[in-house]
Amino acid sequence: MELFTDLGLGFATALSPFNLMYCFIGVLLGTAVGVLPGLGPIATIAMLLPITFGLPPVSSLIMLAGIYYGAQYGGSTTAILINLPGESSSVVTAIDGYQMAKKGRAGPALATAALGSFFAGTVATVLLAVAAPPLADVALRFGPAEYFSLMVLGLVASVALASGSLLKAFTMIVLGLLLGLVGSDVETGTQRFTFDMPEMADGLNFVALSMGVFGLGEILRNLEHEHTRSVMVRHVSGLMLSKDDFKRIIGPVLRGTALGSVLGILPGGGAMLASFAAYSMEKKISPNGAEFGKGAIEGVAAPESANNAGAQTSFIPMLTLGIPSNPVMALMIGAMIIQGITPGPNVVTDEPELFWGMIASMWVGNLMLVLLNLPLIGLWIRMLTIPYHLLFPAIIAFCCIGAFSVNNSTFDVFMMALFGLVGYALIKLDFEPAPLLLGFVLGPMLEENLRRAMLLSRGDATVFVTQPLSLALLIVSLTLLVIVVMPNIRAKREEAFSE
Repeated sequence: MELFTDLGLGFATALSPFNLMYCFIGVLLGTAVGVLPGLGPIATIAMLLPITFGLPPVSSLIMLAGIYYGAQYGGSTTAILINLPGESSSVVTAIDGYQMAKKGRAGPALATAALGSFFAGTVATVLLAVAAPPLADVALRFGPAEYFSLMVLGLVASVALASGSLLKAFTMIVLGLLLGLVGSDVETGTQRFTFDMPEMADGLNFVALSMGVFGLGEILRNLEHEHTRSVMVRHVSGLMLSKDDFKRIIGPVLRGTALGSVLGILPGGGAMLASFAAYSMEKKISPNGAEFGKGAIEGVAAPESANNAGAQTSFIPMLTLGIPSNPVMALMIGAMIIQGITPGPNVVTDEPELFWGMIASMWVGNLMLVLLNLPLIGLWIRMLTIPYHLLFPAIIAFCCIGAFSVNNSTFDVFMMALFGLVGYALIKLDFEPAPLLLGFVLGPMLEENLRRAMLLSRGDATVFVTQPLSLALLIVSLTLLVIVVMPNIRAKREEAFSE
């Protein structure tokens, strides 16, 4: 009964006219950035962080969450119509979705993507509502040693699940941790790595770093390799699925939803990993496996369900433990800190309107997305004709205004530009920037809990192995690290990511 009472509070919050408006803005903007290749939710949320200063915490987080799961819907539109995924998690959707469009079945492909996404998002939100409060209760029993070990596990898992080289992913984590050390010492207040610059006394600006690495870095990459976009389909009709289509997608949608819900919770997982895993699994077990790559409707249903389920269950560790499972969740934690909210298990009890309002808004947002996406396909197609040479200067100007508005400081604008160059260099050198942001967000929390645990144990480092839960988490971290560096596992991992 308590769950229904809490959900009642959540819906009362989410259905207020003000929050409804921001939920609509979020999902509409999310769909738009999902449609436009080269943007994506990470860069968009990074750019919008300064705007959240002037908004109530619930409204700002509802809007940012809407951008994230809305982008999963939008990315499938370009993947199906022009074989150009607007969002990384829609890459596998393009394989069969585009082939369906070439055969004149763009309508059923888009309907499958929308319905699969809606079902998965709804189920994942139920899971979030049911699983998050008990997990938060468990987390309240964590001490500094347990939190330190949990964060170590999160960082190790993000290295294991990052695409590309393990060494490069580990390097990014370490760089993020080092950048998190800039500023004042947690205990003594001593300045560290500030180069006697007063602007860096409070540490590097999270907004400037995220906007630079993910916003400007992506813009520079896209300007170098400007996409050629020829819109093959200008009008889509026949959105209704046949009885046979409906029968074929039921199994893939259910399996994709289940797999995506699990993978979304894992640190370093999320929508992209879920969609790839669901497609691979479906290709192996489907009776129509021979059709995959030639326009199999299962090849659209499974990854689209998985990426939406993964996107929404990734909120579970962020809301309950204060641990980001992917870069978007790291940005969400940044937004909470900007609003003066301490991420972690206390959010459930201290900010019930925020917690349950966000959960309820996801149901509302998913319904909005179904009603928005299919009728507005013509608008999304026309958006693809916007020239990049007009789009990107506007984005850069918006980034500069946003970075300046945080502290009214030109120093932050220069830092954003510097991190933009760093982000571009990382992309060119095949370093995935996502672990850097996770390391930067978790670094200060990791250090704080390390220092607190050592103070409480009077300098006895064995506290991390004498506490049973802390020891168990460290053993899991070590085991995972050993497994991923084993030659045969490493080879299979690289093969899976290259696929």
